[in-house]
Amino acid sequence: MKALVLAGGSGTRLWPLSRKNFPKQFLKLGDNNSLLQQTIKRLLNIFSPEDIIVMTNNEYKFHVISDLNSISNSKKTVNNIILEPVGRNTAPAIALGMKYCLDKLGTAEDEVLFVSPSDHMIRPAEKFSEYVKTAEEISRKGYIVTFGLKPTRPETGYGYIKVENKGHQRNQVFFKVDKFTEKPDTKTAEKYIKDGNYYWNSGMFAFKIRTMQKEFKKYAPEIANMYELGFDELVERFDEMPDISLDYSIAEKSDKMTVLPLDIYWNDIGSWDSLYDVANKDEKGNVKMGDTITVDTKDTLIISNKRLISTIGIEDCLIIDTDDAVLIAKKGETQKVREIVKTLNNSKRKEALEHLTTYRPWGSYTILEEGTRYKIKRIVVNPGERLSLQMHYHRSEHWVVIKGAAKVTIGDKESYIHENESIYVPKSTLHRLENPGKVPLEIIEVQNGEYVGEDDIVRLDDIYGRKPH
Repeated sequence: MKALVLAGGSGTRLWPLSRKNFPKQFLKLGDNNSLLQQTIKRLLNIFSPEDIIVMTNNEYKFHVISDLNSISNSKKTVNNIILEPVGRNTAPAIALGMKYCLDKLGTAEDEVLFVSPSDHMIRPAEKFSEYVKTAEEISRKGYIVTFGLKPTRPETGYGYIKVENKGHQRNQVFFKVDKFTEKPDTKTAEKYIKDGNYYWNSGMFAFKIRTMQKEFKKYAPEIANMYELGFDELVERFDEMPDISLDYSIAEKSDKMTVLPLDIYWNDIGSWDSLYDVANKDEKGNVKMGDTITVDTKDTLIISNKRLISTIGIEDCLIIDTDDAVLIAKKGETQKVREIVKTLNNSKRKEALEHLTTYRPWGSYTILEEGTRYKIKRIVVNPGERLSLQMHYHRSEHWVVIKGAAKVTIGDKESYIHENESIYVPKSTLHRLENPGKVPLEIIEVQNGEYVGEDDIVRLDDIYGRKPH
């Protein structure tokens, strides 16, 4: 059995903490590990590292590598990263993962593939492992297995699965699917809960590769035709794939669909309400993270980044503070966060895309101040790493080392600068910054010029294989 972890989503419903350039699967929520790391550790209880495949995109590649390298026994998984050239939803992504198994790993068509999102909380891990093994057994009989959760509230952010009459299947471990419903309104969700034959759709699947190949041919011929290509050519032509989920393309049509009910804790952290539900609370029902002071405050989630947040006399609220944005909402209303993100995107606001701190394969940078003709950053370069050889047409840069030692290339000259030393980089001059030391290098960079946008960069050489701007 192989595992395919889908790690290319943007997680907009957890804005402003989750953003397009740093989505929720890389956030550390309720654990010292990111949600992706938690997922991989859970799967390592069942799968060998070389049997786990992670699908993401080029923007998130180095986040994935960093997370995997932080898990001691997942080094071999780094070799199984698939990069989607463009986002095409879960059905094409799963087809690409199946083709990777066949062409690159030499997997047989009768092998079972377990598909999992990368950003869910599941516990206990040991009991989940038993469910996955059960799903493997069911899949070998020619079924496609979905994992269902018994609804505990009329949630409108989840898809629902109706099973065929459970009264006639009381001793069944799994049930045949009657129909799928995608994110109903509240009244409909309440009816589903009273009915008793509905489960939340967890987004996890298990199936034999051969079974899914047949279903693609029957119900998704556009995907099936592209699937006939070899893996490398399929990647090159991936933008020709339809943008459709596995639910719509296969699950809603196939007579092979079954549900395996899970009697464990599951949370997709699909909204701030979901995070409040899973987090530890004080005696007044408050979830407080960071520097907070509360007076007469109940049942409220408060996340503080660097500032002190103080509240008086509020109830059932959500307050999330980041360096450049604050979200304040009533509990129960946070599915509407995506409307804020949509507005930000339509206005081309950078707050939808990135934080003030941006992570790169060599380290990170944080924007400290920005104005007309200038920008000030704090740059951290990890030991042994280096930035690309680059130049800028519209800005000069002044670097001051505040920690560590820097190897600097400016034009054809190399030099070393240390703490409390500085160096100047003129416009239109090739330059490179490296950390030859054993501790993180920290510098303050002051940019000055008529344009200080991040796209004013001409990249000539890069050890991380990033494309030139």
